[in-house]
Amino acid sequence: MRKVLLPSLIIIAASLLVIRIFYLQVINDSFKLKSDNNAIKIKYDYPERGYIYDRNGKLLVANQASYDIMVIPREVKNTDTLEFCQLLNITKEDFIKKIEKAKIYSPRLPSVFLPQLNKSEFAAFQEKIRKFEGFYFQKRSLRDYEVDFGANIFGFITQVNEKLVAKNPYYNSGDLIGKQGVEESYEEILRGIKGVKYIQKDKYNREIGSFKEGKYDTIAVQGEDINLTIDAELQKYGEELMINKRGGIVAIEPKTGEILALVTAPSYDPSILVGRKRSKNYTELYRDSIAKPLYDRGLLAEYPPGSPFKILTGLVALQEGVVNEQTTFMCHHGFSYARGRFMGCHGFGPHQLHNGIYNSCNTYFASAYMLTINKYAKPAYAVDVWSNHVKSFGLGQFMGYDLPTGKKGKVPDSKTYKRIYPNGGWRSTTIVSNAIGQGEVLMTPIQLANMMATVANEGYYYTPHIIKKIEGEKIDKKFTTKHVTTIDKKYFKPMISGLFDVYNLGTAYYLKVEGIDICGKTGTAENFAKIDGKRTQLEDHSIFVAFAPKDNPKIAIAIMVENGGFGATIAGPIASLMIEKYLRHKITRTDLETRILNKSLQGEYAKLGGLSETVKTQMRKQDSILKSKTVIRKVKIDTTKQKQQ
Repeated sequence: MRKVLLPSLIIIAASLLVIRIFYLQVINDSFKLKSDNNAIKIKYDYPERGYIYDRNGKLLVANQASYDIMVIPREVKNTDTLEFCQLLNITKEDFIKKIEKAKIYSPRLPSVFLPQLNKSEFAAFQEKIRKFEGFYFQKRSLRDYEVDFGANIFGFITQVNEKLVAKNPYYNSGDLIGKQGVEESYEEILRGIKGVKYIQKDKYNREIGSFKEGKYDTIAVQGEDINLTIDAELQKYGEELMINKRGGIVAIEPKTGEILALVTAPSYDPSILVGRKRSKNYTELYRDSIAKPLYDRGLLAEYPPGSPFKILTGLVALQEGVVNEQTTFMCHHGFSYARGRFMGCHGFGPHQLHNGIYNSCNTYFASAYMLTINKYAKPAYAVDVWSNHVKSFGLGQFMGYDLPTGKKGKVPDSKTYKRIYPNGGWRSTTIVSNAIGQGEVLMTPIQLANMMATVANEGYYYTPHIIKKIEGEKIDKKFTTKHVTTIDKKYFKPMISGLFDVYNLGTAYYLKVEGIDICGKTGTAENFAKIDGKRTQLEDHSIFVAFAPKDNPKIAIAIMVENGGFGATIAGPIASLMIEKYLRHKITRTDLETRILNKSLQGEYAKLGGLSETVKTQMRKQDSILKSKTVIRKVKIDTTKQKQQ
């Protein structure tokens, strides 16, 4: 038996090996395409990226033809370097550097020698490309921006790096990929599928036709078009209002969670990141560590929310049963607590929930917060109860929206205070600043906007998102899933009533828009920065949150203006203007509009440093456009008055 076993195993193994070799060499020859076969040249056909539209079908981003000069280093022979460099307007040093870089990637595979030439730049080179062995051109599709706003929303297109090429087999050196914004989030949908052609070459390196009669060739498939939830008119208007200011504006449709506007300031014209100057412009924007034009403040900037947070303080107190609508606290221009500590307030006299909201009384909400914490025997348990209520509004966590960047914000809990006070001893008086949106609480503008959308809906929200429609596909079901807070619906009505009177009787009285019932809340957040190594208090941040109309709300909005002062000074007027623009598509409060358009905070920002030259140029351009629009608007108003007279 042993004598038969060994020969049998050898015969079986040899048979299997022969069968496998026969299959690979005779039946299946696909592995030929994966080898470095000098007789086969691979050509890619790059599809157009999908177009991007706004919620109303307005075209925002299209495509334009572009050409990359490609090089296969091993095939470069007898090149007239001087003529080559003159045609492409580069130096001999640049030529040598690019060739060496291509050799490092691969001597036998194509690399991008010079990317993103437009038609005019490419025309002269095209006529003489036959003279330069080893070089050929690759037609690609670059973005063609139909608007000069929304850069933070769109993102941009850039070349893939070597790390990604090694990781993802779809991409090759020189391929383009979306970065930031919807270009990154929806890359696989927008990019389409590139086509591949295999070309047979003879021994003289001449192309003689398709390999295997095109058996392995594939056709390029254009990327899918997408519609964003953004209202282009509202987005443009928001960016105009934020010129010469820093901060963020986020507007949401409460009933759907659709993002209507996502403004960050300062911003830039998205077209400057297209073409041969893209890299230079991006580098300058990236290095601006003061103004941070690439930093999306609407999604990334974490601020103390200030007085708008009182809305949640009041709702949690109502839910926990420690106050009701008639509960009254006396305010004497502030709130005394914990051994002589005093929290200032501009209110005076008795305050209940209603006038506590529209007067923004610190005493009322600090008292309500302390009752919430003191309801339970252990402060650690109490603060977790409070924290869970607040987090049910989507705060203190990544919200799950469909943009590739964001911050969690911060909602403190018992773990937070265990770290801060490892020996214990903290209580409600220690953390009372949370009541008025200071303390350890941090929120991003999109979280503030979502909070107001939740209040407008009386207790529920949908995950904010920027995709409205994908051609031929359904959007992610998580964007149509309702999230319900831990606060009973009945407690939202008295809160909304108080927010409505912020415009009628309270801190936003002078920001009313005739005929539109707006509910809102002003806010101010203290602002400190290190200047010359010293902690210096600067002008406070201006905050405002609102929704409208009061009944059946169509828009919820949050505005944060850095160094803007009181909430009603800059952020509040912007909220009123944005709401009217969206609901009416026109502006009647031209007094507010003129004041905000002409308001500059560059003097405050100069204390921290200047803007990049690219951003300055963009702002001067926008400022010039705004001035001309203001003149046109004034002429129209004067003409109307004359007709009326």
